[in-house]
Amino acid sequence: MAVNQITLYTAKICPYAHRAELALEESKLPYTRFEIDLTNKPEWYAPRVNPASKVPAIAYGGPAVAPDEPSPDSEKLAESLVLLEFIADLSGNLLPADPVKRAKARFFIDAVSNTIQPLLQALIVRGEPVDKLLEAIEKLQKLLPTEGFAVGPEFSIADAALAPFLARLEVALQNDIGAYDEGTGIKAFETLTTDARFARYQKYFADIKAKESFQKTFHPVRPSIL
Repeated sequence: MAVNQITLYTAKICPYAHRAELALEESKLPYTRFEIDLTNKPEWYAPRVNPASKVPAIAYGGPAVAPDEPSPDSEKLAESLVLLEFIADLSGNLLPADPVKRAKARFFIDAVSNTIQPLLQALIVRGEPVDKLLEAIEKLQKLLPTEGFAVGPEFSIADAALAPFLARLEVALQNDIGAYDEGTGIKAFETLTTDARFARYQKYFADIKAKESFQKTFHPVRPSIL
């Protein structure tokens, strides 16, 4: 299916931007990637792409132009979960055809947004107890089917919503990066990766990391979760 040009404005460090990039790779839609330096954003970015000055954002359609010269004729779209739905609609994949499974995908995303994201920030930024996050992961894994991805054998936007945060959690814990007491991250990492009660999580995340789209889009630098 022919589609209009897509330019993705992203940043390697940002898990929200990673969501959109991961989904685009999985969709097989052609797109142009443009890295935004979040510490020194281009002056043109907010007025011409995203007034909120955040990533990710997409310029869709319009004439073929350089990413740093976005056309006023292209549609500008932003917010990671909105872009996941847009990419799924545009590509015709990344969401199951079955309405019940589509609803389950969106329920899974809601669970991620209301548990994993805030608890990860609480742990890394404020040093709150790691047990809360481990409990949330244990509950979230119960939403997973026995095999495959979030809502079945195929990767979906539900997986794209979660994977960037799991990736950054792993880097943070493995390297003991966070506001918590020294050694807390490493201990939690060992629990997540060896404790049998997280067996489904371990297999799920291993399957995510094995995907070419993930390997192409994840850059394990010092994580940002803000």
